[in-house]
Amino acid sequence: MNQFQSFSEVLSAVRRRFVLIALTFVVGTAIAVFFALNQPKLYEATAVVQIEEAQVAPNPTSATGAAESASRRVQLIEQRIMSRDNLVRIMQEHGLFVSGPEMPMNERVFRMRESASIQEIRATPNVYAPQNQPSGLMITVRLDDPQKAADVANELMYSVIDMSRSRSETRARDALAFFEAEDARVEAEIEAMDARIAEFKKQNSEALPSALTAMRDQLGTLEDNKLQLDRDIVALQANSARQREDVQARQLALLEEQRQLVAVRIDGIEETLRRAPEVERELSGLERERTQLQDQYSVITRRKADAEMGQMLEDRQQSDRFEVLETALVPEVSASQSRRKLVAVGAVASLIAGLIAAFAAEMMNPALRSAAQMERVLGIQPVVAIPPVKSRRDRRGRGLGVAALLLALGAALFGVLRLLGDRLPMIERFLPRVGA
Repeated sequence: MNQFQSFSEVLSAVRRRFVLIALTFVVGTAIAVFFALNQPKLYEATAVVQIEEAQVAPNPTSATGAAESASRRVQLIEQRIMSRDNLVRIMQEHGLFVSGPEMPMNERVFRMRESASIQEIRATPNVYAPQNQPSGLMITVRLDDPQKAADVANELMYSVIDMSRSRSETRARDALAFFEAEDARVEAEIEAMDARIAEFKKQNSEALPSALTAMRDQLGTLEDNKLQLDRDIVALQANSARQREDVQARQLALLEEQRQLVAVRIDGIEETLRRAPEVERELSGLERERTQLQDQYSVITRRKADAEMGQMLEDRQQSDRFEVLETALVPEVSASQSRRKLVAVGAVASLIAGLIAAFAAEMMNPALRSAAQMERVLGIQPVVAIPPVKSRRDRRGRGLGVAALLLALGAALFGVLRLLGDRLPMIERFLPRVGA
């Protein structure tokens, strides 16, 4: 660091290393110009879709009313838009990324996904905020052709709208078809259950809970009749001396027959009463199943009505829908990074790199180049300073260096002129405004 103790020494070092600094600057600037000229121009086209709320609010508990949120719908539509098959179709229709035939299809699909984006428009940036549903979509496409960028953006916009409408119609139609099928199924099950209950009641009519009271009354009457018949039989047997034997025998046989019939009927009623609890249990189970089916039928009928309302809203376009807010226009100005900025940044970076290289060269060759440095380092005051004597060979080498520098400057100037030539139409449009 003894070489740079004053500003004059710094300037002297810069003069000594001017060729290195200039060469580094020229080469770096030329590289920056080459990079700027070879940077592809990208044009950005944007289309905006507005998400309109339903004009008639559906039932929030219905199958169609409790529909997926707008954010969820947007995510599903974006997945379908960005699917491989859809992107391949768009690339084939518009001839995108076909400059390199050897480019694999996966690379083309990746570049297409990088070129197109769908962004939700929200009132607040917090996605997880409650009730923060997107109010629109911004579809952006960046391509090297402005017309294709606008065409692809508009096609994606209309694809989003068509997919949203198709999805809503399909959901409403499928919901209605499902509940119609469920309505028919449950109604058929209810009819079958009614027939089963009727047949069960027919087969067990005497053991039904509603007939038990009458059966018990009948049982009491029959027991009284049986008791009376027993008394009559005993009385007839006691009076056997007063009647002829054949008459008495006929009367006893008749009473015994009546008593037997009453006993059989009593046994039947008692058997019916014994199985009455089981019949009641089975009947209660059948009625519970019938009640459950009726509850299902009521719910399905209500949901079916809601689905019909949702289908009607979709047919009349009264539900949530996506509408065109802004179509994509053909961009006139490139949206890629400015070439002039790239050249300017490259030139500044090259100049800094040249200064750093000159500083490093001075540090690697720490020679005493002035009387002040010699006196400061060695403490010896020189008597005389002899300037370096340059030979013809040295002068020839310096001339070649200057020629190389001039060639590099010429190449850099050519690049700058080419850059300005590309911008000439824009400059010509800008000059009248400046003159005004």
